[in-house]
Amino acid sequence: MIVKMIQNLRNRMEVRNEKIQEMFNKDLEELKNKQTEMNNIVTEMKNTIEGINNRITEAEERISELEDKMVETTAEEQNKEKRMKRIEDNLRHLWDNTKCTNIQITGISKEEEKKKGSEKIFEEIIVENFPNRGKDIVTQVQEAQRVTYRINHRRNTPRHILIK
Repeated sequence: MIVKMIQNLRNRMEVRNEKIQEMFNKDLEELKNKQTEMNNIVTEMKNTIEGINNRITEAEERISELEDKMVETTAEEQNKEKRMKRIEDNLRHLWDNTKCTNIQITGISKEEEKKKGSEKIFEEIIVENFPNRGKDIVTQVQEAQRVTYRINHRRNTPRHILIK
């Protein structure tokens, strides 16, 4: 009887051990499946992070290229502005040299010039120098310009008083 009881107890223990072993194996399989899923998820995350890093490096390269182009364009614009300013200064200098409207006639005082006006004085000079012409044709002075004080020998400049 004791032996039967021991055998019976033994059988029960084996059955329980088998059930526990089965449960342990099932749990182990579930853990392995979950671990493979986690590994798959981790590899997907690594791939997406690598993709994002690649995009970031491409964007940084593009930004650096655009910054270089911007520096080049600003340098070109500054050179253009300098050239335009130099050209405007040259044009202003030429204009100042050719269009000097403060006329002074040598041999006549400023007071007399103010009284009569430069047009009248020119008409008198024409009548004195060309007596026949001054009587026949009526002349009117539209504009009078004087030669510049500074003469640039590299450039052709008028050296007489111009009367239109």
